[in-house]
Amino acid sequence: MRRNLALGAMGEELAAKALTEAGMQILDRNWRCRHGELDLVAVDGDAVVFVEVKTRSGLGYGTPAESVTYAKQRRIRMLAQRWLAASDRHWPAVRFDVVSVLVDRRGEPAVSHLPAVF
Repeated sequence: MRRNLALGAMGEELAAKALTEAGMQILDRNWRCRHGELDLVAVDGDAVVFVEVKTRSGLGYGTPAESVTYAKQRRIRMLAQRWLAASDRHWPAVRFDVVSVLVDRRGEPAVSHLPAVF
């Protein structure tokens, strides 16, 4: 379990770095409420972007992005509504992205940003 937590934390750090390097601004990391957690909340132009980060060390259960099921998407949308309600700003656009991090056997990560996937 500890290894999975460390892998997930590394994936979120890599995702935040990749998004920042792409010109996005990170507003929140691991935002929590009693209903769950949002991995990253960012700004891209005039859009607020809710980013789900999935990290895997192999493809035995599919790609990291494939683990963002319809049920997970619904949960993220609900959490996004709660985040927006708590925000003191009106956002003209909302987007949902996934960042997939696949770490190979040597420990080398491959980061893939999938914008507007749901």
